[in-house]
Amino acid sequence: MTAAAPLVAVCQFAPDAASERNRERIGELVAAAAERGADVVVLPEYSNYFTPEMDGALARNAEGLDGAFVAALRALAAEHSLIVVAGMVETAERGRVHNTVVAVSDAGVQAIYRKQHLYDAFGQRESDWIEPGALGEAAVFDALGLRFGLMTCYDLRFPEVARMLVDAGADALIVPAEWVRGPLKEHHWNTLLTARAIENTTYVIASDHPAPVGVGFSQIIDPQGVVVAGVSAGEGVAVASLDPDLVARTRETNPSLRLRRYRVVPR
Repeated sequence: MTAAAPLVAVCQFAPDAASERNRERIGELVAAAAERGADVVVLPEYSNYFTPEMDGALARNAEGLDGAFVAALRALAAEHSLIVVAGMVETAERGRVHNTVVAVSDAGVQAIYRKQHLYDAFGQRESDWIEPGALGEAAVFDALGLRFGLMTCYDLRFPEVARMLVDAGADALIVPAEWVRGPLKEHHWNTLLTARAIENTTYVIASDHPAPVGVGFSQIIDPQGVVVAGVSAGEGVAVASLDPDLVARTRETNPSLRLRRYRVVPR
């Protein structure tokens, strides 16, 4: 990994109920990203196990942070000398699960985020099966001269999550997602990602499932709201460099964070 102009990759793929096959596909995608020079590789929400129907199978297929999925990510991180960030179904208590994002290097797990805003919207109820994460602590990790913050999918609709990460020093927001298709959902996805970048003067690195279940459009957005790399509706990998100086210059020109009159507190 290089200290200057780190490269990040978003990998868009469709995980399913076959955990071993998901790990194999992730291996292929990480290798493809590494071949293009990526230092950080971001995969979608539910990368270890997913079906469109949420039921008791989630708990039966959940894993601990010491399970096969995280071990596979750690092996890929070591093999390719990079950091892998991915969403997973993590074991929780009382037969429920956490919707978790892990950032993994060859040294192990660098950051853990358990989804706080559950998707009880648009006719679905994620909270029937998933235990929300604890409030109040920002999930961040440092690499390559930048601080990265973790959030997940539906959290994107709550600007306080991104603000909490920026208050913890984040220069880039990582957003694994399974942004379900529906009327205007592509518009919401693209608009909210851009808004989070502009209002926080941060990079936004978002990885989604492809069509037909997700909207696709995984993308990397710079602190001025410009999409610098992206994938369309199908599977694929997009890579872009992150410039720490651009974050600093943008915040000097547009000091909106410094001019804030309110702070974020949990409720």
